[in-house]
Amino acid sequence: MFHCGVALRIYTMQEINPKEIYTTKEAQDFLKISSSTMKRMIKNGIIKAHRVGGTWRIWGDDILLLVSPELEKKVYEKYVDVREKTRKTIEDW
Repeated sequence: MFHCGVALRIYTMQEINPKEIYTTKEAQDFLKISSSTMKRMIKNGIIKAHRVGGTWRIWGDDILLLVSPELEKKVYEKYVDVREKTRKTIEDW
């Protein structure tokens, strides 16, 4: 596709290959998140990213880990554990 004489790359990501490396833009398009959310996720270690030159790169399996049902189950279990510890601490207080 051309726009004002410049070739534009049309990129629609159907599925993530676990063995490929993606840019932060490709990852945020797949995850449907903003660039600020992507930066925050990298900064907080929610998603592993590697600095290559001046840009961040992300392995496909790290992107897939974020959307896996397995991760959702672990997060819920951790939430229940923290909630229970908080409840017990308040009762003991």
